[in-house]
Amino acid sequence: MKTSSPSKLEFMPLLEANLEEILAIELEAYPEPWTVGMFREEMGSPRSYFRVAFSGGTLVGYSGIWLAADEAHVTSVTVALSHRGNGYGREQLNHLLEVAVRKGAVAATLEVRESNDEARQLYVSEGFRAVGRRKGYYSKTKEDAVIMMKDLV
Repeated sequence: MKTSSPSKLEFMPLLEANLEEILAIELEAYPEPWTVGMFREEMGSPRSYFRVAFSGGTLVGYSGIWLAADEAHVTSVTVALSHRGNGYGREQLNHLLEVAVRKGAVAATLEVRESNDEARQLYVSEGFRAVGRRKGYYSKTKEDAVIMMKDLV
């Protein structure tokens, strides 16, 4: 794990031009990756706030939330394998939560793969708590999802 603090990330809206690179990161990061259609839905949905994260002009990750009423649902916080260990996941999560508060959210929720210890530790360190479980949520592996929640105000 690298100990230097990350450079400030630059967040840009997800664009069609980013999709090829995003899909490559998605394939390396998840056993059940999102499809190009799912990312396009994020670009077109009025309730979605989805951003690509750049460091020094290099795309290092992406993240998103859905905003509904007074709740933000974290849909993704992903960092390219070659850029992990720099605090980029934490920075992306905090960016999403700041946006959620500005847009009136009072709580944030997410699902995380039960075996994803690194992500679960990040979420706990940022104030999320486990509030439930979705049995067999991930269809390919039949793995459970841990439902986590954080009060934002």
